[in-house]
Amino acid sequence: MSDPIARVLEHKGSDVEAIAPDTLVITAVQRMNAKKIGALLVIDKGRPVGIFTERDVLVRVVAAGLDPKTTPVNEVMTRNPVVVRADVTVHEAMFVITQRRCRHLPVLDDNGVCGLISIGDLTSWLVRDQQRTIEDLHDYMTRS
Repeated sequence: MSDPIARVLEHKGSDVEAIAPDTLVITAVQRMNAKKIGALLVIDKGRPVGIFTERDVLVRVVAAGLDPKTTPVNEVMTRNPVVVRADVTVHEAMFVITQRRCRHLPVLDDNGVCGLISIGDLTSWLVRDQQRTIEDLHDYMTRS
């Protein structure tokens, strides 16, 4: 759990799916479905201005009765999303996700956005880490 988020990004890939603020909700949702992802980073003039998530679709579009074919993402996105630096640990990122009740974290380095981590990415990493620990302990015990 002391691994930095940058290691998780190396493993899962650092490609970030991003959209412009004026993208229509229907287009964003179609892209999320096609890519099998739960969030898109909203970028304006090269910098992140928000994140558009499945939760935004449910709460701010569907429940609000808005038309996804005419509503731009910038009207319903989560503004100023919680972000983490690439050098924070997996443990610290899990703490942020738990405390802030979010499912996705944009990851920043000195050059800007370098990735997007989901709670699923972190959980998978932790499961693999636990499996490695179990295997190491098993190997140690069987050598004795």
